[in-house]
Amino acid sequence: MKTVRFALAIAGALLTVPLFAPAASAAPPPDPGVTPMIIDGRLATSGPWAARLFRDGQQFCTATIIAPTFILTAKHCVDVPATYTFRIGSLDQTSGGTLATGVAFSSHPVADIAVVRLDRSVAATYARLGTTSDVAVRQTVQIYGWGATCTNQPEINCQSQFLKVADVRVQTLNGRDAFGGIAIGARRIDGIAAGGDSGGPMFSGDRQVGVASTSDRDRRTFYTNVTRYRGFIQSVAGV
Repeated sequence: MKTVRFALAIAGALLTVPLFAPAASAAPPPDPGVTPMIIDGRLATSGPWAARLFRDGQQFCTATIIAPTFILTAKHCVDVPATYTFRIGSLDQTSGGTLATGVAFSSHPVADIAVVRLDRSVAATYARLGTTSDVAVRQTVQIYGWGATCTNQPEINCQSQFLKVADVRVQTLNGRDAFGGIAIGARRIDGIAAGGDSGGPMFSGDRQVGVASTSDRDRRTFYTNVTRYRGFIQSVAGV
């Protein structure tokens, strides 16, 4: 999932870019100096809390439903005026589940995390949010998203129709996300986040501990550390 080349220096000299899926006209040519492995991983067999985020009708990011009227995603996924809709509770981003529209947006001032209030109550299995004891360095965790599956064309052209999951290994709990917020840094095991996975969850067991922010499309990715922003989330969504 490739994006506009908005580069950030994260964790020293690591080059990362946000993970939303841009319009095809905005996609840059492939970087000849990088051979990304994209998400790889495998098709998810379950993800009732998963939500595909569409901006003005176009597939754009990933998210989770955390309460009947609240979605959790990345701040950079909802930071421009637009119509944001969500398909909630379906593994297939093109059908099934429940459609709802975002009507109010609360973004953290310094972290790449946002809570969106929906225009209706949605009955679903809500993502359970983790605490600091739920994630540790060297732990294997899972990341989910509908992002790109190709390396040889603009990422918007190869967004996955079905939700995918990959294993990554936690390297730090105090990395930095796209806005300088506290992030979980992880390294690829069998897949990595890419464009369109932004805002998607990192799970440790049955608890969501991260929100996708940046990736180098090769080996490393940074997820805003949900466990460090529970107070903000609770102040908006009550969970």
